[in-house]
Amino acid sequence: MPCVSTFFGVAIYMYYNDHLPPHFHAEYGEFEAAYMIETLDLLRGGLPRRAHGMVLEWALAHRAELRANWERAREQVPLSPIEPLD
Repeated sequence: MPCVSTFFGVAIYMYYNDHLPPHFHAEYGEFEAAYMIETLDLLRGGLPRRAHGMVLEWALAHRAELRANWERAREQVPLSPIEPLD
């Protein structure tokens, strides 16, 4: 599971050949969550409020890169790193 970005203790991952809908995984300490790329709705899991807010802010700024990495993962090619949240 490649890590595409890390910021403030949050790690963002995408799996190769993951199930639909297009989504990404976020980990913060012992917490894990999956977010849909198109809507940023929570698919499953959950993060503490502050970490959740940072993930949403980051994903809004990088949705195009997340979509592109989803396609790369489906094609089994290396994923591109995505700039962290400042």
